[in-house]
Amino acid sequence: MNELPLSKEQIMDAAEQVLRRFGPDKTSVMDVARALQVSHGTLYRHFPSKASLREAVTERWLARSIAEPLAEIADGTDGSFAARLRLWLEKLIGSKRSYASDDPEMFAMYTDVTADAAEIIDSHVDALIGQIESILEGGIRSGEFKTAPPSETARAIFLATSRFHHPAHSPEWTAERADADFDSVWRLLLSGISA
Repeated sequence: MNELPLSKEQIMDAAEQVLRRFGPDKTSVMDVARALQVSHGTLYRHFPSKASLREAVTERWLARSIAEPLAEIADGTDGSFAARLRLWLEKLIGSKRSYASDDPEMFAMYTDVTADAAEIIDSHVDALIGQIESILEGGIRSGEFKTAPPSETARAIFLATSRFHHPAHSPEWTAERADADFDSVWRLLLSGISA
């Protein structure tokens, strides 16, 4: 047994690897402890339950895999604000589609946590909506977008496009019309916010 102290990050790194190997339904705290060569009690000092460990891993995954790459677009300076908003939405949608097919275990865990841990998901969604709001504010300042409450408009855009990025809709993402449907929604949204 490994007697060295473990950080939360080390535990989450191991948990993520084990979750990818066995999937969220078959992974136990014992599996993670075995991978770290510690007793499961050592893990419970950092995470009081399997659910809390899964939530922490999911929260970190959402930040690193979704929110941080999108923040780079929201904070960027290239192109028009409309182009930046379109790129932001395409990146969100593309990331979710990619993770659903290429990282199915982590995507399945994210889908489970979406249903079980509303606080984590609400925080994640609020961060994403805040990024849209930032793009809208820039577009309003530049005269590219209509003057409208950016926070309400950002939330509306996020909700209007949810079919293309919410995990509950993942079976629809491979539909033949998915891209054309997004283009239609995008044109409607853009016509509503353009000055």
